[in-house]
Amino acid sequence: MIPNLKRGQVVDAIISAGAGGLTVSETRGKGSSPRPLVGGARGTAKYVAEYNRTDTITTIVEDSQVDAIVKAIIDIVQTGNKSDGRIFVSNVEETYDISTGQKGKL
Repeated sequence: MIPNLKRGQVVDAIISAGAGGLTVSETRGKGSSPRPLVGGARGTAKYVAEYNRTDTITTIVEDSQVDAIVKAIIDIVQTGNKSDGRIFVSNVEETYDISTGQKGKL
């Protein structure tokens, strides 16, 4: 999960680091980082947003690619602020190609 202003750079970096593809979901979150000040519909009122806008980017890669992709994301997004985001890494036990029904590799 990353700040949505960094989306384009992060997507490019993930693909350059070797991912075959990815999915981007525009999300909203509420964590410990401060919420942004946003303008009202007509631009006259300002208020603190209830949620922070983030993007959740999902990609599935071979184990050998994980470190390069994590580094690529951190190199783009890291500022040292709490609102930089979070990277989750987990194992995928099985995959299935929907078009063929085959179980197998990425």
